[in-house]
Amino acid sequence: MNLMPLTATAATDINPTRLVIAALIGLALLLVLIIKFNLHAIISILVGAVAIGVIAGMPLTEIVESVNTGIGNTLKGIALLVGLGSMFGAILEISGGAQTLAVTMVNKFGDKKAAWALSITGLVIAMPVFFDAGLIILIPLAFSLAKKTKKSSLAYVIPLLAGLAVGHAFIPPTPGPILVANMLGVDLGWVILVGICCGIVSMIVAGPIWGNYCGNKYFVPVPEQIQNQEEVDESKLPKFASVVLIILIPLVLIILKSVAGVVPAMAGILPVLSFLGEPFVALTISTVVAMFLLGMKHGYSMKELEKVMTDSLQPTGMILLVTASGGVLRYILQNSGIGEVIGNAVSSLSLPIVVVAFLVAVLVRISVGSATVAMTMAAGIISAMPGIGDLSPLYLACVTAAIAGGATVCSHFNDSGFWLVKSLVGMDEKTTLKTWTIMETLVGGTGFIVALIISFFC
Repeated sequence: MNLMPLTATAATDINPTRLVIAALIGLALLLVLIIKFNLHAIISILVGAVAIGVIAGMPLTEIVESVNTGIGNTLKGIALLVGLGSMFGAILEISGGAQTLAVTMVNKFGDKKAAWALSITGLVIAMPVFFDAGLIILIPLAFSLAKKTKKSSLAYVIPLLAGLAVGHAFIPPTPGPILVANMLGVDLGWVILVGICCGIVSMIVAGPIWGNYCGNKYFVPVPEQIQNQEEVDESKLPKFASVVLIILIPLVLIILKSVAGVVPAMAGILPVLSFLGEPFVALTISTVVAMFLLGMKHGYSMKELEKVMTDSLQPTGMILLVTASGGVLRYILQNSGIGEVIGNAVSSLSLPIVVVAFLVAVLVRISVGSATVAMTMAAGIISAMPGIGDLSPLYLACVTAAIAGGATVCSHFNDSGFWLVKSLVGMDEKTTLKTWTIMETLVGGTGFIVALIISFFC
């Protein structure tokens, strides 16, 4: 699907050539500030966005208005969701819910198919829990399996990493797709449905399949500090059914809201489902249920839970501010008229918006390293194009998945995730590039291909 060719509007009388130059200089400045001078992404994006407005000839008052509008409109759609998701994930983490899923799945699948169990567990856990936390919680189980089977730790670590990467990239309530969906104005129910389709295929390709290859190709022993680690005491973990139920609550409610809107037979209960499926309501319900079933039921007092939930909000500040900066970039591009120029250029190239979104995210990801910045910038550029709001919800969900995929590929030296995985697993840089980097590229690339295929039917 392509945007229709656009004509110049009265929004700007500036020469399109000047607008293009402004965009190129501003975006280049943004990247140089991050890559060359290591300036924080928030400051870099704001400086780049303001530079675009000034060079494009926007009145200074309009630049200020675009900044304020971008921050306000962006944060009002995701701030509460990211906060609730963080608190939900923190309860799941401290209660041992993540370990319950991992241990139960491995026991069900058996040692021979443990890689599949770890991939599925990682996918599910990464939706409410940040990638770094999920990895630190679950990687001891992968090492334990490697120690027991005497295989390379990569045979189990790579599938776990793939599942975590998929859940982190494609499926709300993880922050990435939420912020992209908010900027594109697409219902989260469709994003979840498309994200699940992209995620399952990506998980299979980058997890068990690629993990099996890496396990046979590269022998990476279990780190010494893990050798004498005690096994998980399963008797102290919460029930598997409780954990699964709590995780499914927000996903099911949000999806039901979207489905009810297009299924006539559900029209009678649409008002109720629309309320319960509102993302902040669904996440609030799941968080409250988690507090009782995973928190208080397992010995945590309300005071202890309050501290855990408060502490969980600390990492969200950077995510929200980077996202808000992306909103500024979006409104500067849109109000200056550059979004229209980009739309005309895309139409002339006859490239589907899904492909353009993926390529923009890939370029930023490779240059900057941060998946959050890549998603934010790509979403800002794409959402500034005229006519985006007229695309179908399903197509916009595919665009969201394409941006998430592009922001996942090619993790290398400028990505903190690269160094975290290298240090935890005990690999050198070369082996990390040959295993983790390719795995991330398989996750993002496969997810994009699935999203592109789905978009053909929109």
